[in-house]
Amino acid sequence: MAQYGALAMAGRLRAQASGKMRKGEWLTGYLFISPWIIGFLVFTLGPFMASLALSFTEWDLIGQPSFIGLDNYIQLGKDPLFWQALKVTAVYSLGRVPLGIVIGLAAALLLNQNVKLIGFWRVIYYMPVVLPPVAVSMLWMWIYNPDFGILNGILWTLFGIHGPAWLQDEFWVLPSLMMMAVWGMLGRNMIIYLSGLKSVAPELYEAAAIDGANAWHKFVKITIPMLTPIIFFNLIMGLMDSFKLFTQAYVMTQGGPRYSSLFYVYYLYQHAFQRFHMGYASAMAWVFFLVLLIFTALVFRSSKLWVYYESTLGKGS
Repeated sequence: MAQYGALAMAGRLRAQASGKMRKGEWLTGYLFISPWIIGFLVFTLGPFMASLALSFTEWDLIGQPSFIGLDNYIQLGKDPLFWQALKVTAVYSLGRVPLGIVIGLAAALLLNQNVKLIGFWRVIYYMPVVLPPVAVSMLWMWIYNPDFGILNGILWTLFGIHGPAWLQDEFWVLPSLMMMAVWGMLGRNMIIYLSGLKSVAPELYEAAAIDGANAWHKFVKITIPMLTPIIFFNLIMGLMDSFKLFTQAYVMTQGGPRYSSLFYVYYLYQHAFQRFHMGYASAMAWVFFLVLLIFTALVFRSSKLWVYYESTLGKGS
């Protein structure tokens, strides 16, 4: 009996020591992540909730905010420039995102070949990603200059065509910004696609070749399905980039000509930091958040129909 009592006492002591150790580990873990928690509460969650409260007020950054209820949201519905900004952003996204996906995949397929200096070409394609957005905007303003820009010079020299005033033309301003964005993000998309192409098992192509598949069949039946998770990722990232476009509009067009490049974030910036309508700008930010949430939810929901993961492919086979 004394032996069993000693064993029970030892078990209780071990349990208490284990409980203290788990408590100590728990405290240590929270201590290590406390800088992130404090930063999230102060710099993310706090401003997030403050902007929600400000969206129901009228505030010019100087006086005290005055509560006005839903007036900011009602005024948004009556603001023609609000709808114009939504339209411009949507049209730009619908053009820029598919172009970025297709051209990025094409570049990755080219740079996935065994050719000389392949590492050099990959670096060249990736370089625009690391350039400062303001410097890139200034560079493309020179390229698009209607009088002495290199693009119109090439069009006239090679084809005898007088190029348009790209950034000053209502029709061409959005396509011009789309081309610039596709060039700027080509390297990022290309690198991600390359990682996906390297992960495709060569045995799949060998088996398809034995069955008589040509290059096009291999691309459609193997490469594209295996890359759908990568395409999905680039689609989400492209949507986020295109919806939050600001620097190019601020540096290159200032919303012109005639509001044809009035992007949503730039219009929000005008109300917040040029006109000091902080309550109205906060309401715009929350509407923008809801629009992004809806778009992202639709994309995620549609992904069940066309994104194939390894588990999905296994079940399908």
